[in-house]
Amino acid sequence: QVQLVESGGGLVQAGGSLRLACAASGVTLDYYAIGWSRQAPGKAREGVSCFSGGDGRSYYADSVKGRATIAVDNVKNTVYLLVNNLKPEDTAVYYCAAADLANWSPSFWYVGMAYWGKGTPVTVSS
Repeated sequence: QVQLVESGGGLVQAGGSLRLACAASGVTLDYYAIGWSRQAPGKAREGVSCFSGGDGRSYYADSVKGRATIAVDNVKNTVYLLVNNLKPEDTAVYYCAAADLANWSPSFWYVGMAYWGKGTPVTVSS
C-alpha cells in the first residue's frame, strides 16, 4: 500500500525559503516518478516539480524554475522540495504525488500521478 505523508508547510515571509518533505512508503523510488503539485485557493491544481526514479531527471514548472530544487533520499525514502525566494503567489496546499514509471510519461510529467498525500499548507506573507 502506497502512502505519502507531507510535512514542512507553514507560514513564511516573502523572500524566505521552505523545505517540504514527503515520506513515502510502499514504493521503491527507483521505479517511481515522485514529486509535488500545489493548489492555491480558487485555482486548479498544478504540477510544481517531479523526480524520475528511472533516470534521475528532475522537472520543474516555469513558475518555480530557478527557485526550487527537488531531492530524493533513497535511504529515508523521502522526497524533498526546497523553494527559495518565496512569493505570495506560492501560497497553496502542496501535495506529494507518485506514479509507477510504467504509467508515467516525462513529456507530461505533471499529470497521471496515481498516489497522493493529504497535503501540507504553505502561506507566504508579503
